[in-house]
Amino acid sequence: MDLSVPLVSLTELAAAYLQIAVTLGLVVLCGVLYARYRKPYFGLWALAWAVYGTRLGAIVSFLHTGASGWLYWHQVTTGWTAAILLWAALVFSRKPPSRWWFVVLGLFPPIWSFVAIYRLDNFYLAAGPAVAFLSAATAWTAWVFYRYDREVGSPAARLLAGAMTLWAVHHLDYPFLRAKGIWSPWGYYLDILFQLVVGVGVLLLVLEDLDQGLRTLTALSGELQQRGRRSEGVPEAVLRRALALRGVHGSALYLARESGGAFVHGAGVCALWPYEDPPESAWRAVDRVRTMGVPAVVQGREGGRGPFWAHPYTAAIPVLRGLNVAGALVVVGEARDPFTALDTQFLEAFGQQVGAALENEDLYRSLEDRTEELERLQIRMVRQHEEERNRLSRELHDETAQVLAAVNMQLGLLREKGDESIATALDRARALVGEGIKSIRSVTRNLRPTALDDLGLLPAMRALARDFGGQEALTVTFEAPPVLPPLGGDAELALYRTLQEALANSVRHGQCTHVNVVLSVGEGEVHLEVADDGVGFPRDDPKGLNRTRGGLAGIRERIGGVGGAFTLENGPNGGARVRVRVPAGVPTATEGGVSS
Repeated sequence: MDLSVPLVSLTELAAAYLQIAVTLGLVVLCGVLYARYRKPYFGLWALAWAVYGTRLGAIVSFLHTGASGWLYWHQVTTGWTAAILLWAALVFSRKPPSRWWFVVLGLFPPIWSFVAIYRLDNFYLAAGPAVAFLSAATAWTAWVFYRYDREVGSPAARLLAGAMTLWAVHHLDYPFLRAKGIWSPWGYYLDILFQLVVGVGVLLLVLEDLDQGLRTLTALSGELQQRGRRSEGVPEAVLRRALALRGVHGSALYLARESGGAFVHGAGVCALWPYEDPPESAWRAVDRVRTMGVPAVVQGREGGRGPFWAHPYTAAIPVLRGLNVAGALVVVGEARDPFTALDTQFLEAFGQQVGAALENEDLYRSLEDRTEELERLQIRMVRQHEEERNRLSRELHDETAQVLAAVNMQLGLLREKGDESIATALDRARALVGEGIKSIRSVTRNLRPTALDDLGLLPAMRALARDFGGQEALTVTFEAPPVLPPLGGDAELALYRTLQEALANSVRHGQCTHVNVVLSVGEGEVHLEVADDGVGFPRDDPKGLNRTRGGLAGIRERIGGVGGAFTLENGPNGGARVRVRVPAGVPTATEGGVSS
């Protein structure tokens, strides 16, 4: 064939050298990315641009010397560049074909270039198949990125698909324009433009992965820090966030156990993994994580039971507790590894955080169980304490008080039949016995309020306020709604005892003249507030923390035992204030007035 070319101008050589410089820049870029992330497609892209740079060196040498050997290598390296770019795109999308196809693609350029350069005399017959191969490989690369964009929604892949499509079309003008020198030097500048766009697209792919992966993992990190304020468990939060990663269709959590470990939670297409056997690729990814302690990606569709179980890739992140691998977060999808541009160290740190969150959740659940157990014990102790008070009240009322009453009667009989000389002593003895009976009745009333049993909560609390208000120089006001929600016996007794203890403390320690008692209902709760105008709690103990070791400490236990809240504080205008909230049900009519 005629290998003659038009006279090459200095401008065309300058454009060729500029393209060589741009190509070397792309080699460095992809090489740095490969060294940074150790992903195979970055290495393939670096190799593709290195071969493309060799192709430019061959065409420059041919233009300088006119030797057909350089033209041959120019044709070969052009085909190899297209084949490597296509293979890199397929590896990137995690859908590489079988290797024998790659061997065929690699053998076509040197074989056909030899035939075209040294055996054919017709230029269009020699250039046509090579150009078609180059354009087809570039178009196939564009299709790979287009499919990837359709699967995960990637603007960078869309940019690469558009650039590769236009570049594939641009290849077709070679036999008609560039080989005749018509495009010189603009053909070089157009190739440079496509190369720059491809380089920008590769960078954008990395930035997309970093942005999307970091946003997802940091959002999950924030959720893990708020575990105590959420009803959702750590495994559910981890799997839900993992499903937000691009191309991920399912996620599962594997935890190591003494028996060998198992998948304990699943979401998406992995929802049944805890109950049915996962595919073999999932177990292989977990085995790598447990063996090496680093993130692992496994390809393949083996071990499945139909398309539901088939996944092009399975990625696993180690879940660490300290230095030990406690499990793995496994994700599967149709596109590729979603952790592509994330550091192994970052993923390991994230795995440590997930492991710590799981451990904290175990501790939190254990603490909740222990708290519930303590609450049950507390309620039991309060009930036992109340039962003991009831027993003492009955014994004092039924035995001691009755004995004293009998003694008082006998003293009365002696007074009637006895000598007048001892009458005064007998009267004095009867008075003392009467005081003892009154004291015992007061003790029994404090031990177990009979008014609470006989009349109900509102009348009993009103009577209690009235009894304290009857004391000299003390006024007690009592405000309450006409209705109260139904309360359990423990809650009613807790409210009554709170009022009793608060009034007693105001009288003993408050140095007050007025106590205001407010009983109210709001938002499914019954509220009790007791405020006096006394000296309040000391300034160094404004919340009365050091004064809750006696009766108020018992009230705190009672209120906590019924699921309520108890607070002590100084009022805004002085004096002490006790506030109590206990949960209530639906309001029902009860006896009671508005105020007294």
